[in-house]
Amino acid sequence: MKQFLKIFIFSLIIFSLVGATGIYTYTKFSSPTDPDDIISGEDDDPEDDEDNPFQTPLEKAMKDSNRINVLVVGLEGPRTDTIMLASFDRKTKEANVISIPRDTYFYREGYEKYSDVQKINAVYGMEEEGIKALIKAVEELTGIPIDNYATIEYDGLRAAVNAVGGVEFEVPFHLRYYDPYDKPPLNIDVPGGKRLIKGDEALQLLRFRKSNIEGYRSYPNGDLGRVQIQQQFIKAAVKKSLSLKLPSVVSAVYPHVKTDLTLTDMLGLAKDAIGFSADNLETTTLPGTDRMLGKYSFYLADGEEITKLVYDIYNVNLAVNSDDASAEGESAAQGEL
Repeated sequence: MKQFLKIFIFSLIIFSLVGATGIYTYTKFSSPTDPDDIISGEDDDPEDDEDNPFQTPLEKAMKDSNRINVLVVGLEGPRTDTIMLASFDRKTKEANVISIPRDTYFYREGYEKYSDVQKINAVYGMEEEGIKALIKAVEELTGIPIDNYATIEYDGLRAAVNAVGGVEFEVPFHLRYYDPYDKPPLNIDVPGGKRLIKGDEALQLLRFRKSNIEGYRSYPNGDLGRVQIQQQFIKAAVKKSLSLKLPSVVSAVYPHVKTDLTLTDMLGLAKDAIGFSADNLETTTLPGTDRMLGKYSFYLADGEEITKLVYDIYNVNLAVNSDDASAEGESAAQGEL
């Protein structure tokens, strides 16, 4: 169990979740108060194990892959504000974390086409299936099959960071933001420079996107700037966690995490992850661009670039079948724009 916590949870899940938790949404939307938080994890349609002569190179690579793909989601009540897809290759011990911007356009039938609920972060709280609906949405968006999920709530971030004694991190500039109407009032005040980031300050660091106080800076690229900070923090946290023995973290973090990974799954992954290094962790943002549609700002996924990213993760030569790649790119872009 110690090996599992040290190598797998903190390397691939917990600190992906660190980047996903405690980040209160700045764009509010109505959602149910009782989200569906547990799914059974069974396969709805198990794939035929026999070789299919009509498989694309990517489909074959996915079928033969040793990868496990875990959707990691940070929650603040019924809301999701940061979504990450963590992928770990059990054989090569390589890991990828794809950050999915909260404003990513995801078309959902029955809602106004260019409304706030057509964003990926609205799926979890507004669909009856909850996390299961979000899994399907991310699979449709990326083309990557998701095996498991893990969610963590607001207080989990504080517990995780404090459990490792804080994380040494370079804050790009003085982060200041104040909202007296938030509950409780939100006061972000993190000085710039290299510093040891602990629980409450980590919450502030990862929640900051722009300043509303005269004389203080904002990220020039808005939420994408925040995503980049999250990714950098993940890498710093992974390096810190791999240098420690963390038996006390179980009681600190476990109550805040919900997952369909069983103990058997965890122990098996722990064995496969022995020898994992932070140098084998790649972080990226889902390819796309910001654009105004109607009166809302959306992040539009780039299907062609997503396809290239997925082919790279699964070590498939994109030139092998460019026609299939183009078709998959159009599918991955998803959305009736």
